Amino acid sequence: MKDIKVYLDQDEQKSLLRLLTAGSVDDGKSTLIGRLLFDSKKLYEDQLSALERDSRRVGNAGAGQIDYALLLDGLKAEREEGITIDVAYRYFSTNKRKFIIADTPGHEQYTRNMITGGSTANLAIILVDARTGVVTQTRRHTYLVSLLGIKHIVLAVNKMDLVDYSEDVFKKISEEYLAVTDALGVEDVTCIPLSALCGDNVVERSDNMSWYEGPSLLAFIENVPIDLDRNMKDFRFPVQYVLRPNLDFRGFCGKVASGVVRVGDEVTALPSMKKSKVSRIVTYDGDLKEAFCPQSVTICLEDEIDISRGEMIVKTAAEKPMMSRAFRSMLVWMDEEVMDKTKQFFLKQTTRTTRAQITAIDHIVNVNTMEHESARPFTLNTIGEVKIETAQPLFFDAYKENRAMGSFILIDPITNNTSAVGMIIESARQSDATKFSRPVIDMKVLGIGEEHREALEKVIESLRKQNIDIELR
Repeated sequence: MKDIKVYLDQDEQKSLLRLLTAGSVDDGKSTLIGRLLFDSKKLYEDQLSALERDSRRVGNAGAGQIDYALLLDGLKAEREEGITIDVAYRYFSTNKRKFIIADTPGHEQYTRNMITGGSTANLAIILVDARTGVVTQTRRHTYLVSLLGIKHIVLAVNKMDLVDYSEDVFKKISEEYLAVTDALGVEDVTCIPLSALCGDNVVERSDNMSWYEGPSLLAFIENVPIDLDRNMKDFRFPVQYVLRPNLDFRGFCGKVASGVVRVGDEVTALPSMKKSKVSRIVTYDGDLKEAFCPQSVTICLEDEIDISRGEMIVKTAAEKPMMSRAFRSMLVWMDEEVMDKTKQFFLKQTTRTTRAQITAIDHIVNVNTMEHESARPFTLNTIGEVKIETAQPLFFDAYKENRAMGSFILIDPITNNTSAVGMIIESARQSDATKFSRPVIDMKVLGIGEEHREALEKVIESLRKQNIDIELR
């Protein structure tokens, strides 16, 4: 019993890596993940039996061969056509790490499915066929991965068995792909030659490619460092719920979006700019001395400050997020309906929901060539840069600096469909987003006595409700 508890405790401490696979049709994404699960012995007996039965009935790997893609392609249409249509998620773990794999479709018409699967990913595996090399689809998927802010990319050059495990073919494809990622500013790219069907370099190093000196795919994803991918510098705590079980307790519940907070830290509530200190950090398992992203905690403050859902707690001494009612953003259209610029949407960013409208379309991105095209209303899977204005100010960081604070969704108020997902670039009104460089009223400098502080605070509070921010010292 003690050994089981030790094992469970160790398993709980493993880090979690979320990854997605992407590639052209029939490049072998589903086969690769199926082979990864099969060779790492992470399948149960009933799954193996079902896989062998389905391979005989609808498999495409040949007589007597296991079709590993059937582990992922569960839809009837996927099995009939031999393609991936919807995102398939698979969970497994090794002795070193836990994994959640999103097998995303390669067709251009399913771009929104890939965006959904990659929205939380730490790493992307881009597959290419060794016979065809880098194609238009490869460039499109790489652009989408860079747009989503995924910092680690593995180029998996698949079907090396069909090119006689040629080192020259692998080098040529790698050089061509690295030119694409360099243009997009992606820094961490690893190229691995493999054969998903034969199992070469998937879990174990292959003897067929003795010229390759790098790790196998499993060895790489087990050890790739992701701890520094999160923003641990800027503390952002969007308040989701105010917990008030009795007169003696008042806490603010939420998920730490970024950064670290400790008991005793001085914090500021936005937008009121009221200051206090953290008195407790409460969790179900007991109090903590510090909390960091992505933990969900309840923060208690020393002072009674009015903070509601949708507002935010940040560190006083640290750099504040931008606050603005207008910003520029990259937008991915997810709705079957064509964009209507006259429509007002619901915009949800962290825990804050407000009305929003698309005021301008700067350009459309051709995801196949990465060229900018003239502005036009978005249709399904269109990607482009827009300006958005909201009814209430938002607190945000640029998406490239802080994924949690720079992302949002637009919701159609009539159908309740997710119309679009967005990645904030910067404020569209620099005067509204000056990193809180606000005017200051210094009572000592102006010779105002403390007896007038209360009256001044009331005036400043009324101005803040009109989005005019002034600091009183």
